[in-house]
Amino acid sequence: MQTVTYSIPNISCAHCVHTITMELSDLEGVHSVEVSLEKKSATIAFDAPASEKTIINLLKEINYPPSLA
Repeated sequence: MQTVTYSIPNISCAHCVHTITMELSDLEGVHSVEVSLEKKSATIAFDAPASEKTIINLLKEINYPPSLA
């Protein structure tokens, strides 16, 4: 299993946290999603077929693109 953490500047409220959590949880291969409103970040644990590329593409698609920090 792989775990990644992304900085997501667009997180501004509990609804953002809920949306990101629900959308990422629906990806096949994603085991857990922890989104922090305070840190404006998301930590995702996943296995194949999920990948960093599919996670980043989904975040962009739902208007929460990770920053390039």
